[in-house]
Amino acid sequence: MASVTPSRTSRTPRTTCVTTSPSPSAPEAAAAPAPRPTVDWRIRFAALSLIWGFSFLLIKVGTQGYAPFQVTFGRLLFGTAVLGIALAWKRERLPRGLRTWGHLAVAAFLLNALPFSLFAYAELTIPSTLAGICNATSPLWGMALSLVALSEDRPTRRRVAGLGLGFLGVLTVLGAWQGFHGLDFGGTAMALLASLSYPVGWIYVRRTLAGSSHSHLSLTGAQLLLATVQLAVMTPLFTSLPTRLAVLPLLAVVALGALGTGLAVLLQYGLVAEVGPTTAQMVTYFIPVIATAAGVALLGERLAWSTPVGALIVIAGAALTQARTRR
Repeated sequence: MASVTPSRTSRTPRTTCVTTSPSPSAPEAAAAPAPRPTVDWRIRFAALSLIWGFSFLLIKVGTQGYAPFQVTFGRLLFGTAVLGIALAWKRERLPRGLRTWGHLAVAAFLLNALPFSLFAYAELTIPSTLAGICNATSPLWGMALSLVALSEDRPTRRRVAGLGLGFLGVLTVLGAWQGFHGLDFGGTAMALLASLSYPVGWIYVRRTLAGSSHSHLSLTGAQLLLATVQLAVMTPLFTSLPTRLAVLPLLAVVALGALGTGLAVLLQYGLVAEVGPTTAQMVTYFIPVIATAAGVALLGERLAWSTPVGALIVIAGAALTQARTRR
């Protein structure tokens, strides 16, 4: 559910969407200040948390009527449609240049097509609550990879402690002390791989598209368009047409795409632009809580004590890895 444009200010899946368009000059900025949003940023922050938190429930409902690739294709199709409307409304164009489109194709695969498909397949066999918690490990994977791949990220005691604490939380959620009893290894592995795919994509984007002159909306719209094309090619190869029209799962897929992929990206961009990536990235820590509550309350999923406890440990570890040392 991440769509990323180049940024050097954040390491989480929810806050790397920072516009790279050139800033107006000082006189221009003074003469034409940006219009103040009509909706308070706290309300939009809460809405984004709810939308992304409920996405895992929507994936579960969607896969009850359609194949995982079909769910992912529908999600990307409706998400791209929302961004297409936003591009037309703002009269922005898609980026130009084969090199840019080539990098965006890789980003689309790593940040959209692959993780969205893996989460859909994972939720065939694991609860939506577990999928939401696995998604919360993305900052941990991101920090571990960035310490190796990005020279500007230096290991500190706090970050190393956060990594250790976070992965201890993962073991707690999975019930390592009881030999992972009752755990579906295939579904869990796919959910964790999906979470790992996000930071791999972020690092790729930071290395290839940082400093692009194209706007966030333009790059993200092109990225989702390319991911939709990728799924349009893959879906017919591995699935057959549905034998019946499942209405509720279809509505879930529409909501997943239009809200969880399209509208969420626009909300995220607005939050980052208004309050900065540090505050906007806090949405990451609310997602597993909301996903767990939704799965238990609306889908009747069982919740062992180790799940919420482990989730809190994961969130605490992720928060430590994102903390910056004061100078």
